[in-house]
Amino acid sequence: ATYAALKVIELGGTVLTMSDSSGVVLEEDGFTKEQVEHVIHLKTVKRARIKEYTEFSKSAKYTADAKPWGITKAEIALPCATQNEIEEEDMKKLLDKGLKLLSEGANMPTVTKAIHMAKEKDVTFIPAKAANAGGVAVSGLEMTQNSERYQWEFDEVDDKLQSIMKEIHDESLKISEELGHKGDYQLGANAAGFKKVADAMLAQGQAFC
Repeated sequence: ATYAALKVIELGGTVLTMSDSSGVVLEEDGFTKEQVEHVIHLKTVKRARIKEYTEFSKSAKYTADAKPWGITKAEIALPCATQNEIEEEDMKKLLDKGLKLLSEGANMPTVTKAIHMAKEKDVTFIPAKAANAGGVAVSGLEMTQNSERYQWEFDEVDDKLQSIMKEIHDESLKISEELGHKGDYQLGANAAGFKKVADAMLAQGQAFC
């Protein structure tokens, strides 16, 4: 979640909340890059709880034993922690606060009913198999570096990752349109994933009828 927050800031967005299993911190004017980097230090170096961030930022508001969903008005939600963290009641709060896009940064963080609720309200839903594919993609890039004895700089890896993610986005969107549901990234990603596996199986002479 912390690096997703940095990417949002880099792209000109405003990060309003960050959380862990103990609670949520809110920056009403948005987190700065420096503030997110301090959260990264707290979590990766000090192994501290998110509450300690309030000692660094006097403008932060901490809510214990809470989820970030619906804490404040927001158009985008990025669940990046664990499975089933957005439940039906959480989705109701997000929709009430103006949700327009939900992009999963973890494996299955949104329960099925909540996904249906979002799509019924025309919220753009990006499933984990597409939005969270970056981790697997970078693992592949690491294997390439190891096998070829290369060591790429951060920016080069990021450029390659962006290219991969754009391809995933474009393919999901293209197939959703071909199936008559343009913009349904869940359908597009599912169909694109199936097609890739099926094509590979057929190319190897394996088919199940």
